[in-house]
Amino acid sequence: MTNTDSDNSREWASQAYALLKKRQEEQKQELERREEQKQELERREEQKQELERREEQKQELIDKANKENIPIVSKTIEEPKLGEFDDNFTWSAMILVAQGKKINQISIDEIDWLTKLRRGLEETRKGFVTELLDKLGDDPLTPESLDDLETLLIRADVGIDSTDKVINSLRKKLNEEVVGGEAGIKFLKKELKLIIDKPIKNSGVDLLVPEKGKLNVWLLVGVNGVGKTTTLGKLAYLSSRSNYKTLIAAADTFRAAAVEQLKVWGKRSNVDVISNQSKNADPAAVVFDAINAAKKRNVDLLLVDTAGRLQTKNNLMDELAKIKKIIDKKVPDAIVESLLVLDASQGQNGLKQAKSFAKSANLSGAIITKLDGTSRGGVSLAVSEEVNLPIRFIGAGEGIKDLRPFNSFEFVEALLADK
Repeated sequence: MTNTDSDNSREWASQAYALLKKRQEEQKQELERREEQKQELERREEQKQELERREEQKQELIDKANKENIPIVSKTIEEPKLGEFDDNFTWSAMILVAQGKKINQISIDEIDWLTKLRRGLEETRKGFVTELLDKLGDDPLTPESLDDLETLLIRADVGIDSTDKVINSLRKKLNEEVVGGEAGIKFLKKELKLIIDKPIKNSGVDLLVPEKGKLNVWLLVGVNGVGKTTTLGKLAYLSSRSNYKTLIAAADTFRAAAVEQLKVWGKRSNVDVISNQSKNADPAAVVFDAINAAKKRNVDLLLVDTAGRLQTKNNLMDELAKIKKIIDKKVPDAIVESLLVLDASQGQNGLKQAKSFAKSANLSGAIITKLDGTSRGGVSLAVSEEVNLPIRFIGAGEGIKDLRPFNSFEFVEALLADK
């Protein structure tokens, strides 16, 4: 990027920041005005009513506020706030405009997520991009620099197959023309995006969302410890917030804390949880009850938490097959997705899990969690190339809103964002 481009980008981002700040201040003033109105109503009512009826009248006022769409701030889920105007904001704003967003369409929520994604991939970037940029500089690519790049890609857990594909493409291009450092980075971004996008395009579904008018059943599978139950809770929030009628089936009955953990997530997401309190209850029976409840309530999406199954435990794989059999029998026209939850920090171990599950669990996609704080974020490319699994969602934080639909452009840009 030239100095002129950089100045223009910062000026554009500065305008977006000023607009968001103004919008946030107007929202704050509107909230204060409505709060004053609400308090005035409360004072008038309290003057008219007896002391013992004050609590009841207060609740009525809250109900009235809800009907009039007066925002009530959640105690558990904080809305993102506009931070400083810095490099993270500028980068995030430019990523959005590169995808066709106009300056008045940018939201604080989008900026907040992209900032988290960029920060989440910082450890991977430190051991990969920073060193790569230092090596390349503005000089043309050489066979020696490609050897260095190959080492860096493998160290970032991109995987052997993905690394070979990228390096071979670069070598071919290098044989055809002189490739400068900036052009090399641009070409690298293109190659990495092609690898990630291939299984997504092959699936025929660019963005995984529940189909209206049918019951969608998403089974979350994976070994214990990868954040499967937490991920399901975040998915429930995302689905509910997107106006899909959602229900949770707590079918991980072999882990005592799983059911209680899901109930907490369900409460935060305002999504009901179907469970069985009996010790070691039959997971398939829980799914059976959940399907009945989903049909009665015209649910769009049923999220099923399954037991953390090690790929060597055939009985647990059989249990998953039993669950699928019940779904096929009860709702043969349901749209079923089997999503593997992988912990990015596990690197090659996570890749081995993906390969094992893909053979026996009929997977249709992957969810990559815990991208923040790990230097192994490149494993996402290995999952795409070596397991041919489309990545559907990624997580980069512990908050309920820190799970989003996967966007290959944003991911690659965050992975290769310079200092």
